[in-house]
Amino acid sequence: MRLLHIGCRHFRNLSHAQLALSPKVTVFLGNNGQGKTNLLEAVFFLTTQKPLRAQRLKELIQRGEGSTQLELEVEIGGARRHLAITLHMHAKQLKVDGKRRSQLGEVLGPLPTVAFTPEDVWVVKSPPSARRRLLDNSAASRFPAFVAEARSFQCTLKSRNRLLRERRLEQLEVWSESLARWGARIWVRRRRLLEEMLPSLQRVLGEMGPDWGPLGLRYAPLGEAAFFKEAREEVLAQALLEQLKAQQRHDVERGYTSVGPHADDLEIDLGGLEARAFASQGQTRAFALAWKVAEVANLEGALGMAPVLLLDDVSSELDVERNAFLMRFVAQSQTQVLLTTTSASLVQGATPRESLWYKVQNGSFMPMPPPTA
Repeated sequence: MRLLHIGCRHFRNLSHAQLALSPKVTVFLGNNGQGKTNLLEAVFFLTTQKPLRAQRLKELIQRGEGSTQLELEVEIGGARRHLAITLHMHAKQLKVDGKRRSQLGEVLGPLPTVAFTPEDVWVVKSPPSARRRLLDNSAASRFPAFVAEARSFQCTLKSRNRLLRERRLEQLEVWSESLARWGARIWVRRRRLLEEMLPSLQRVLGEMGPDWGPLGLRYAPLGEAAFFKEAREEVLAQALLEQLKAQQRHDVERGYTSVGPHADDLEIDLGGLEARAFASQGQTRAFALAWKVAEVANLEGALGMAPVLLLDDVSSELDVERNAFLMRFVAQSQTQVLLTTTSASLVQGATPRESLWYKVQNGSFMPMPPPTA
């Protein structure tokens, strides 16, 4: 898969942009607040149907406008395909090669995309919601159906929470059963992802240096790791349903659902210690970087294609050693990379001769020659 060209109209602060993309590295250089990250979010939204930062889709529409239009020309299996999204305040229209579609995966299959943002650098020390987001963004690239599955879970959760607040308990059982089914699907996806990722994570951390110690990932929302690891999806659904029933009285009092994938956490151990409490800043950065590099490797192995890698000014958040590792990875991999930076010197080691550079200012993108070292 290769992204060839992207177009944006009224997307955040991007009034109008039409950009060719390098098959290797495209660099967007500019000060903060100029629109570099918005361009990456447009790419991420086109390929995953998920916003990179926005909590609500209407936040993607430029202030004062009623809609936003995005288009992407992509090469898949030697054929050029055209994607287009029109997003209104309360509706979204997706087209593939000019024909309306409901899901990209139905027509194109996976369009794997890995995004690495400054927020990801601190995921080890962040609240549980950040680690859930890390898991689910990775699962969305690995399993094309995951975005629709997660959306179904969230819609069901929202409906169940409304019933709890309104104390309409006569309808609660049906929604609890539906939530348990979708919740078990999310659990199975996350479980599979972690099983695949762990070997690559350990390998990448070892490449960074011998001083990290063993890596441990614990995700056992039912409290018993062996049961969660071995149980079939239907068994997990029944177990979650029993948890929902057991917590129903408390959930009614609080007005929200207290158990399920939306309340889970991924526990990370580095060197035999709980990383959230004891990891150094270097270890925290190393884990985040290792996760993204391992995710790229896992997608290549599982899907047979290199993902697109979006790097949003992460070089300024990494120390010199970790940034050098990332730049070597970018230079040596076959992955197409789009990266933003405020300083050309931070990314010089990752930009081959065929790279494209754009100067970004006030939402405008101006082609520029690669800076000399």
